[in-house]
Amino acid sequence: MSLESTIGFTITDDAFSKFQKLLYKESGIKLGDQKKTMMVSRLSKRLRALEMTSFKDYYNYILEEGTEGEEFIQMLDLLSTNKTDFFREPIHFDFMTTQIIPELKYLKKIRIWSSACSSGEEPYSIAITLAEAFGTERWNAKVLASDLSTRVLAKARNGVYEKESVKDLNTIRLHKYFLKGKGEEGLGKVKIKKHLSEMVSFRRINLMGQTYPIKSPLDIIFCRNVMIYFDRPTQERLINNFYSYLKPNGYLFIGHSESLQWLDSPFTLIKPTIYQKKEMDVLT
Repeated sequence: MSLESTIGFTITDDAFSKFQKLLYKESGIKLGDQKKTMMVSRLSKRLRALEMTSFKDYYNYILEEGTEGEEFIQMLDLLSTNKTDFFREPIHFDFMTTQIIPELKYLKKIRIWSSACSSGEEPYSIAITLAEAFGTERWNAKVLASDLSTRVLAKARNGVYEKESVKDLNTIRLHKYFLKGKGEEGLGKVKIKKHLSEMVSFRRINLMGQTYPIKSPLDIIFCRNVMIYFDRPTQERLINNFYSYLKPNGYLFIGHSESLQWLDSPFTLIKPTIYQKKEMDVLT
């Protein structure tokens, strides 16, 4: 039996296999064998904080607390990447402005799901795009932002960011949609303005669920840079699930490093990373 060690901690092949199966079952993340050293390194601080000496004890602790518990969420946070930026992959926001919103102009109603919202930059970028496109018109617009991690959801809901994270936004957007932090606590920070944050609601949703707590059919689903963590069967199950929650002619946006090309998918490719649920597909 081989061992991987770092900073005094080791994990057996058997224990690592149990973590792999748990992560896959509960989050869809496929943790390859080559990630063993990375896992040990990133989780060692949790073992020290909990005064544990083995990954076997840590695994049992997670099972006892349950996958809805805080420790499982912390483990996911440490093993996955929550890197995001405002207006990341701008092609999607441009497409919303030039294509989708004009298509819905006669309804003046739009429903969007940011399905892996992380710390909130994506849903707030969506909200800014909508606000700019609507202008003085009144729309019934709602953005659902979800994530598996309660920690990043709390940060997203708070809507407070370091100035560095908005340095690439133009001055007009900064003044119109952000408040400048005040006092010692707010130094070097900005906060999303209320009229924008009211457009967004946050909820913990596990994408591995068979169904989602979503009642209204959606016009757009954002699921960007998430499927890279999943194997092909999980990707196909997720994509087909998304399809059922979209309106006819609704759109799916995925990450620039992702594609549905090799998946058994009902979506129609519109342009790279943009897919549509064609109305003709629904009727046939």
